[in-house]
Amino acid sequence: MTSTGSVMVLLKEGLCPGLSEDLIKALREEDVRTVEDLVLSDPEQLAQKCSVSYKALVAVRRVLLAQHAAFPVSGADLYDELLSSTSILSTGIASMDNLLDSGLYTGEITELCGGPGTGKTQTCFSVAVNVAHELKQKVMYIDTNGGLSAARLLQMLQQKTINTAEQMNALQRISVLRVFDVFALLSCLQRLRAGGLQKGDVGGSVKAVIVDSVSAVLSHMLGGKQNEGMSLMMQVATELKVIAKDFNVAVLVTNHVTRDGNNQVKAGLGQSWSHVPRTRILLQRAERPGASSNLRTAALVKSTRQPCYTMEEFDLSPPSRGEARPGSAGKRKLDVDS
Repeated sequence: MTSTGSVMVLLKEGLCPGLSEDLIKALREEDVRTVEDLVLSDPEQLAQKCSVSYKALVAVRRVLLAQHAAFPVSGADLYDELLSSTSILSTGIASMDNLLDSGLYTGEITELCGGPGTGKTQTCFSVAVNVAHELKQKVMYIDTNGGLSAARLLQMLQQKTINTAEQMNALQRISVLRVFDVFALLSCLQRLRAGGLQKGDVGGSVKAVIVDSVSAVLSHMLGGKQNEGMSLMMQVATELKVIAKDFNVAVLVTNHVTRDGNNQVKAGLGQSWSHVPRTRILLQRAERPGASSNLRTAALVKSTRQPCYTMEEFDLSPPSRGEARPGSAGKRKLDVDS
């Protein structure tokens, strides 16, 4: 048995009696956008700030709390919901799909972490191209470090098809937003959450959201006594979780790496962020003798559905047209001390 709760249900007209468009607008001006926001707020203070009836606000709050309070759900019901609502999006890289149990799952956040040049952005390109071309689904690509290359996307599409119209159609399914600080990122995510993904503001329903990278706009704000940075980081995490869950979208983010006290590589952004992604993959350069400079290793370091600390190899060099993206000969155990 498990439970589901009131978190992240967007406030909208008709959700309950008394929740009018004017009230919703007043609440949004005070950054109250979800049932959770309303339930956790002080109704007296909120009524004063919004210049609305305290009695009416309490009545709406009481109804929403009753409608969305936690209630028990059986494992069988959860499994049925999973089957009916979850889609699996191939990354376009066979070995990566092996690690991810077939690909990226909608409703979840998957993270790629690694140092510079380990293939994080190239993997994001592969996901965007595969979802847009092979699956004919729309992708929202949020670029925070200026690493997105339209020429590279086109080159990867040209490896998949010689049809110019198909190439252009796939590119049109990839919507790009460039943001270079955490405030712009938050604003972007909030706009998408407020209806951009659903209303077609980015060209229709989106199936995958890619943020490359979250650490580029967050890492410099963390450490020491920078409480604001921690708060902003968790706001970003909340927005990403809402987008994944409420819109049934696969969210893929990239992160940098640091080293712990034993000089072991670990994902950046600290312990609090480590709970955000459902699945985490560590990318590194292949260091075995004779390995190609384009060869990378992908290690599954966090997962709820696959055995962790397994590793695959993949090649960043583009395959010939019609050739499948190569994977490794098989999954192998990762030496956690290496």
